[in-house]
Amino acid sequence: MKNDREGQAAVISNADCSKIRTKIRSRKYKLLFDLAWYTGERWGALVQLRVTDVYSEDGSPREYINFRARTRKAKPNSKRSSQDPAKRKNRQVPVHPVLREILLAYKPESSSLWLFPARDGDKPITLRWADAILRAAVDKAGLSAKGISTHSTRRSFITNLANKGINLAMIKKITGHSDLKVLSAYIEVSEDDMKNAIATL
Repeated sequence: MKNDREGQAAVISNADCSKIRTKIRSRKYKLLFDLAWYTGERWGALVQLRVTDVYSEDGSPREYINFRARTRKAKPNSKRSSQDPAKRKNRQVPVHPVLREILLAYKPESSSLWLFPARDGDKPITLRWADAILRAAVDKAGLSAKGISTHSTRRSFITNLANKGINLAMIKKITGHSDLKVLSAYIEVSEDDMKNAIATL
């Protein structure tokens, strides 16, 4: 799905985001997509969310979504094993007002500690399963040629923040990146962006 993009997942426009979302039938998987869109977290961590990472004991959404260190991707270029928890950090993301409304309307399955449980409820769905759900929705939306993958929501989140004028240091803190160089590679810059930048001089 990343052909002709130099290995980069495509950035999703707001219009294409809406098209993809409407093609996801299950409320559970719509929520998965919404969390990806409004938190910019990797899908590998999203599928491992526990109900308590998102909801308080009284069932109300938390102010911050907690992505536990052990579910997140390790820092690159480290000599330690990628499984070493010392290389990973918790990430807490403030809940966007739109996402809060979605969370208020959603009721997690009471029989599982996972927000996105597999059919038996004992484990979360796999990243592979989540990827298949997204690919199916992208195909149904007629967007399969655009190079959209699970990483597209993270790139879109970061690009959208940059386009809103949020500085890289703040974006780095929000996303949990340790390296500005790695972070900057996520931001898509269009011809119009360059023209508009020059026009400000």
